[in-house]
Order: sequence, then structure tokens, then C-alpha cells
Amino acid sequence: MKRVVVTGIGAITPIGNTIAAFLEGLQRGMSGAGPITQFDPTLFKTRFACEVKGFTPEDFMDKKEVRRMDRFTQFALVAAGEGLRNSGLDLDRVDKQRVGVIWASGIGGLHTLEKEIEEHALGTGTPRHNPFLIPKMITNMGAGMISIQYGFMGINYATVSACASSSHAIINAADYIRLGKADVMVAGGSEATIAKTAVGGFTNMKAMSERNDDPATASRPYDKERDGFVLGEGGAAIILEEYEHAKRRGAHIYAEYAGGAMTNDAYHISAPHPEGIGVIAVMNLVLQDAGLALADIDYINTHGTSTPLGDVAELKAIQKVFGDEAGRMNISSTKSMTGHLLGAAGAVEAVASILAMQHDFAPPTINHFTDDPEVDTIFNLTFNEAQPRKIKAALSNTFGFGGHNASIIFKQA
Repeated sequence: MKRVVVTGIGAITPIGNTIAAFLEGLQRGMSGAGPITQFDPTLFKTRFACEVKGFTPEDFMDKKEVRRMDRFTQFALVAAGEGLRNSGLDLDRVDKQRVGVIWASGIGGLHTLEKEIEEHALGTGTPRHNPFLIPKMITNMGAGMISIQYGFMGINYATVSACASSSHAIINAADYIRLGKADVMVAGGSEATIAKTAVGGFTNMKAMSERNDDPATASRPYDKERDGFVLGEGGAAIILEEYEHAKRRGAHIYAEYAGGAMTNDAYHISAPHPEGIGVIAVMNLVLQDAGLALADIDYINTHGTSTPLGDVAELKAIQKVFGDEAGRMNISSTKSMTGHLLGAAGAVEAVASILAMQHDFAPPTINHFTDDPEVDTIFNLTFNEAQPRKIKAALSNTFGFGGHNASIIFKQA
């Protein structure tokens, strides 16, 4: 089985629109939350989110292309573009039939669909829909547009598995390289769902925080007073490459992909399994796939959404898997800073884990004010401030509605 390494990373997030800015946000413990600006949220129970700030798509593509793409696809091109530039790949010399793209989104072109329904079904009713409605809306268009932009003719599709989507994309992409079916894969995900439909839907299922008086502290994983997740948007890309291919061209290697695993709770559409069976299984499987021992893992980037049930369930599963080692590791939820990017969460948090390894620090879980008696004191949850830490291997968890579980391990190259 071939080795897989990371040779490029890109990100556009609520706490930074480039890798450098994202890194600074993680190190500073920045909150990306604030009042919603993309629509008038006055009548909604939740009126804040983690938006990408200062994003002008025309800075990256011409106006004609902007009109043909949903916001999530625009994020996909920006993140993938940065990742490819950072990779140093010579796109004129690479065998483009051996370069593939697997790009995730949990929901896809929600902004486009919502706008079309409002203007036509709920407005005049005249069926004069945008001729680009379908290609703007469908979830595979992130993967498709990246390939069209760069001429990549290899494996190409989208993964859609709710909040586990982009972790699944990364795992699938790495497996194709491991099997010798590709030399390079662009993997990741993007999401742009700060829209009335998503905010209203998540709020009414009691999943989101309603801390409108203080948005910046609303995402508070593991805090006793947590009241739900904060919706985020953006995307991240990871350029995966077969090790010998990268070595031959003298590529800078950010990390090695050590392993990935996927399971399902087979329990409930949105709630975690009360005994954490699926989560325990996925962490055991990823350690097995990576060929690593419990003592090899120095940091876990948890799913940690700031929901009453999910946060504690994940920690209990970690304790069952890692036992006494659970207290030795740094653990944190970077969703406390970025909010929950749904289908893009896994990619953003994978990049956060790689940056943590590159720069010897554990990102913080910000907004901790009150200890939760249900959270065992054995854990170092890296509260409020980043901590210096030499990280040789990092594990990242993502879980999605429908019971999807995914875990990825990156290690120092």
C-alpha cells in the first residue's frame, strides 16, 4: 500500500480567509461569531452565525463566473486554489489524468435554491428560473468546477454525509492514492448555509445556540451552559500526494496521512448513540488503519459542537478508547472559534490539526466559563488559550446526522 502525504493546504474560514490568517486565528483563540449580515434575521430565534468576513468573489474570479456559481462553489475554488499554490505542483507537467478531486458539501447550493423559490414560487409564480439554477445548486459542482478550472481528469465526485462529508472526502481520496489509482488528489469541502432555510430549520429542531446577546461566546463546547452549535461557513482543501511522487519533485510535506476510518451509529437521525458504540469503533479502527498505538496520539480535534448531548458522549467514547492515555493528550474543539461548518467541518478541522503539528501548539477550546460535572476532570480540553505542544500525531473526529462517524489521523512526515 502506497504512502500518502499532504503537500498543500488551503482555507477560507470565519476566523481567516487564508492559511496564514486561519493559523493566526487558531493561535489567538479568535471567535468568528457575530450578527448575521446575509439576510435580515430579526424574526428568527437565532440571529447570529460565524460568517466569512470580507469575501469578494470577484477578487478570485471574473463576474461572469461568479454569477454562475453558488457561494459554496466559490469557497471551493478559493480553498483549492490556495492549496494548489501551496503545493508547488507544476500543473503544466503533472499527469492530469492521474489527478483527481473529491470535494464535499453537506447541503450544496442552498442560497441559490432559496433565492429561486422566493423569487418564483413565492413571488410572481412565473417560471423564469435562472438557467444556471441546477448547476449552481447541485452538491457535486464544487468537485466539478475545481477539475474544470485546472483540467484535472482523474477521479472526481462529491461526498455527502452531513457533517462527516469532508472527512469522508479526505479518506476516500487517500485510499485512491494508496491503491495506486491516482498520484495527486484535491480533497476537502465547502459550505455556505447561512440562509433563512438553514437557520430556521436548525433552530426549530433545537440544535443551535440562541445566545443572541453575546454571539462571540455562544459556541462553548464542554461548558455547563452550552446551548447548541453556531452555524459557520467556508471551506478547506488538502492536497494529498503519493509519497514517492512528492519526493521526486522535492515537495514540502506538511504531514503524512496515517489513516482513516468510517462507521455508523445505526441509531438515530440526529442524536448520538448513548453508549458511543459507533464512535468507539471508528477511533479503534483509525488507530488500526494508521498502525499507531494509543500513546502515539498527542492531540484530538473533537467533533465538539457545543450541544448538550454530543459533547459528553464523545468524551466518554474517547475515555473508553484511550483509558489512562486520555489525560495525557491535548483535546480541543476548534468549532468554538469557527462555528460548525457542517459538511466542510472535517476539512477545516483536518487543516487545523495539520497546522497544530506544523507549529507545535494545541488550538484552544474558547468560551469556557463553567465546568460541567459530567465532563471528567482527567481531560485537558485546552480551555480558552492555545497551549505549546509538540504533536507527532493528531486525530480528528467528525460525526453527522444519520449516524455517520469519521476519524482521520495525520502524523509528522
